[in-house]
Amino acid sequence: QVQLVESGGGLVQAGGSLRLSCAASGRTTSSYAMGWFLQAPGKEREFVAGISWSGLYTYTYYADSVKGRFTISRANAKNTVYLQMNSLKPEDTAVYYCAAAPGSLIRRPRRDDYDYWGQGTQVTVSS
Repeated sequence: QVQLVESGGGLVQAGGSLRLSCAASGRTTSSYAMGWFLQAPGKEREFVAGISWSGLYTYTYYADSVKGRFTISRANAKNTVYLQMNSLKPEDTAVYYCAAAPGSLIRRPRRDDYDYWGQGTQVTVSS
């Protein structure tokens, strides 16, 4: 079991930056593949970024819409995963969810890979 708590959302102008944090308790983040998803009003929850580890290798995946703007990373000592979001656009406005999947994912993640979810944090980008 792992519990996930997101933080760092808020209101930002277009072109600005935010860093989301996902604090995990119960198990270390290195035991899980971690991901970020977003859900805009009236839409399906969709993949944003994922990070996973296998041996010495770290694997990261991004949705095409955020490549070059968002970066997923981990702080082992804090058992925390981050999503650095730069050059934000109004279409990035959504609730962002952190998710965990047991083991490693060495392919592009899917929503149903993840067993554990946080409560979400709202990100609003004004034009």
